Amino acid sequence: MDEPEPEPEEEEAPESRKTSAHRPIGEVLQIAGSSSRAVLSPARLAECAQESDPSVRLAGLVGSQIKVRVGQVWLLASVRTQTLDRQTGEIVAEIDFLGEGSEEKLTGRIRNFTRGITHYPVPGAEVFAATNADLAQVYASDGRSNIQIGKVFPTKDIRAGLYIDAMLGKHFALLGSTGTGKSTSAALILHRIVESAPDGHIVMIDPHGEYSSAFRGTGQILDVGNLKVPYWLMNFEEHCEVFVTNQGTDRQADMDILSKCLLKARSKNRMAEQMSRLTVDSPIPYLLSDLTNAIQDEMGKLDKATNTAPFLRVKTKIEEIKADPRYQFMFSGMLVADTMQEVIQRVFRMPGNGTPISIVDVSGVPSEITSTVVALLSRMVFDFAIWGRDEKTRPILLVCEEAHRYVPNEKNADKSSVGRILSRIAKEGRKYGISLGLITQRPSDLAEGVLSQCGTILSMRLNNERDQDFVKAAMPEGARGFLDTIPALRNRECIVCGEGTAIPMRVTFDDLEERKRPASEDPSFSELWNETGGEEEAVERIVTRWRAQHR
Repeated sequence: MDEPEPEPEEEEAPESRKTSAHRPIGEVLQIAGSSSRAVLSPARLAECAQESDPSVRLAGLVGSQIKVRVGQVWLLASVRTQTLDRQTGEIVAEIDFLGEGSEEKLTGRIRNFTRGITHYPVPGAEVFAATNADLAQVYASDGRSNIQIGKVFPTKDIRAGLYIDAMLGKHFALLGSTGTGKSTSAALILHRIVESAPDGHIVMIDPHGEYSSAFRGTGQILDVGNLKVPYWLMNFEEHCEVFVTNQGTDRQADMDILSKCLLKARSKNRMAEQMSRLTVDSPIPYLLSDLTNAIQDEMGKLDKATNTAPFLRVKTKIEEIKADPRYQFMFSGMLVADTMQEVIQRVFRMPGNGTPISIVDVSGVPSEITSTVVALLSRMVFDFAIWGRDEKTRPILLVCEEAHRYVPNEKNADKSSVGRILSRIAKEGRKYGISLGLITQRPSDLAEGVLSQCGTILSMRLNNERDQDFVKAAMPEGARGFLDTIPALRNRECIVCGEGTAIPMRVTFDDLEERKRPASEDPSFSELWNETGGEEEAVERIVTRWRAQHR
């Protein structure tokens, strides 16, 4: 019985640390809505820095959480700035209130945390350090379906979760400069969604062919070799982007010719006879030869004095694309059959058969029509949702990598249809069950208003000041303390705020297995330039693929 005697003394240490952590570190100085000021004691912050609790250790520092008691309620706030008052030697901090919770009687920690403030403190109210136990309660799931993507900084054990319905229901954006781990983080989030919803419907536009390797086992990989999206699925605007090359004053004349002849070509299909209203946008199969013959017929009706140049321009462009093997994935004569239902089922994963995500690799698509292909796929998602409102259709998640290419701001806009359809999905998509995920390294190049439509924003490190300012303007007021840390984030870290999380949080992403990572890692020059052998064979294989224009 003598040996157990020291045990009570060993338990005293945590209790003493707890008492130290629960002593005030300062007091409220000024209250002004969500943003207020507090005076912090440098001596108390120095004591907290010696604590074993990682959350207490960072108490009072920029980006850390503190709490203020109002009666039986704890208010949680984040520290945004610190300023030294040279007269008093104390630290004046600007703080942003995040939410509130009741005080647990026995432990004094926060419980039943909710976003928003109903009880504001008065100046002079004591400020305390938020503990690991507090944050565990704050970030704990409230029972809603969620995915876990990493750990809450600075803790080692509190899992960071995203509420799926809230995040996807109001769109999301993943932002980060090149080299911050953005592609791997995007793959991680999508893998977690796929694991939690194995019968989901996800379409990802992959402009660089990075994600094929990451989802080879759980997704349908579509590229120019097997995409087979028929040209007749394009609406009139998309037809004009491909077939009307004239950008001058005669462009309208070319478009009028194409409109008239396209309607004639579509009307030749027996399916058109059963339709009461046929338009140039109706997705009715037609032969490209019927389109060129209609143009030829219209030319034959002209007077000799009439200029045939517009007809020849459109007809020549159609024949040029039809003959070009690079466009066979879309303009092949074999794609004239009515395969609309099969295309929708294959691309939208309906049914998914264990592969709920389709990766559409557009890296092999000729650059002249890449935007049109992305516009077509995006519009099909939108139109399918609109015409399926009377059915019990399932929501679709459309993820767009390098989003600034396709939804550019007014300065970089090229007036393409893809920008208009993605902007429309951002504004109206959630009413029809469409979720939009935007991934970009240049948020300031996105169209105005698109980022503000994203209810959840995950921002990794951004090196460009213009990008930082753009993101700050799109994020809620209460997240400003976290946003100021964006330039200082490490690789694989991000700030999450918005609908998908209870309160803003700094997250360290989980490691992703090698086989689930995208092919986006930077090459190691020091290693690869010290290896030799196999160069001739590699060049031969590259040349073969280059000439065949196929991987």
